[in-house]
Amino acid sequence: MFAPLFRTALLGLALTAPAFADSSETTLQKDSMMTKIQFTFGSEVLTATLDDTPAGQDFAAMLPLELELKDYHGIEKVADLPRKLDTSGAPRAYKPETGDITLYAPWGNLAIFYKPFQKSNGLVRLGTFDGSLAPLVKAGDTRVRIAIID
Repeated sequence: MFAPLFRTALLGLALTAPAFADSSETTLQKDSMMTKIQFTFGSEVLTATLDDTPAGQDFAAMLPLELELKDYHGIEKVADLPRKLDTSGAPRAYKPETGDITLYAPWGNLAIFYKPFQKSNGLVRLGTFDGSLAPLVKAGDTRVRIAIID
């Protein structure tokens, strides 16, 4: 009686083990494709991670950039981008959270949310900040340099 149960348990482990291996391998591959960037303004440096999406990759291809970030309605910082981004495959709408780096496709501008906002058509997530945005919010309207971290 013990042997059949033991064999069944071993078979169950053997069948699930490859799924765990594949899952962790996929996670490692996904993490290795993420692009780390930094926002530098004044003496402050904030880091962020771009999503591995066509829009995130296209934004990374633009870097380094120097932009003038302006406060918009006490919710986000915005800046015009030099060209449109590839939004193929992006959802039609997105609900931004604090720290999200997004593109507002209808206007072609970068939008960095420091407060959550409602789901909005045309909003495409590019990535997110790795930590607090407090220094960026405190800076008000500011010139920022965005670059890939080597």
